[in-house]
Amino acid sequence: MTSFLVVGIRTGIIHEGDDLAEAILSGISGTGAGCFANGDVIVVAESAVATSEGRVIRLERVIPGEDSVVLGDRYGIDPRLAEVVKRESDEVVGGIPGHLLCMKGGTLLPNAGVDASNAPPGCVVLLPKDPDRSARMIREEIGMRTGARVGVIIADSRTHAMRSGCSGVAIGCSGIPSVIDARGRRDLFGRPLEVTKQALADNIASAAEIVMGEADESTPAALIRGLGIPIGDYEGIESIAAEDCLFMGLLARKEPGGG
Repeated sequence: MTSFLVVGIRTGIIHEGDDLAEAILSGISGTGAGCFANGDVIVVAESAVATSEGRVIRLERVIPGEDSVVLGDRYGIDPRLAEVVKRESDEVVGGIPGHLLCMKGGTLLPNAGVDASNAPPGCVVLLPKDPDRSARMIREEIGMRTGARVGVIIADSRTHAMRSGCSGVAIGCSGIPSVIDARGRRDLFGRPLEVTKQALADNIASAAEIVMGEADESTPAALIRGLGIPIGDYEGIESIAAEDCLFMGLLARKEPGGG
């Protein structure tokens, strides 16, 4: 059985303009895992990335439009937050009390990823503007400073349909494939797999979430070592069109004006 190591990396509070690669390098020195090595995968929380990139909004500076006031009243949220979520969304498709349900970058997610947790008082943090680019920049900086060939994942915590609680999901990836295609392999009874793909980056992100935490841990990164994943010129998260998604298919095929 292959064994691997998952280690949380503490950095302290990240501020706008901070050198995130340097913070991660300083943090790894206190873990007992040594420095980064070839084949390591680093998972970084999207909130830390977004904060360092200046993606923090003060709600007191937001003036909500009429549509945002209506959304705020309908779903019981601050209309200024509704305004920020609208700006960050490709489309607002509905909601429940406290949250808007949005399409953003081909993904269905609450509040377009806008989050008040781990944000300064009176502020919200947006998702990184280009998570794949952020992952690549961190990977290149760490590689330049250590000589190690590593992979980097930018991770968020998300809820899943009909399940309680959050788990990790990769929103940016560089250096490793985000998905491994297992089609053509055989199951325990010799039948060829026809549709199975392993969401590698999401699975790694979920493992990292266990040691990174969601509250005041000040552990916005994690080291995953020993997976044996080849490091290469991989970049990006593999996604599919809404009409090909099992869960989104009904919405995508809904007739205009239909009930």
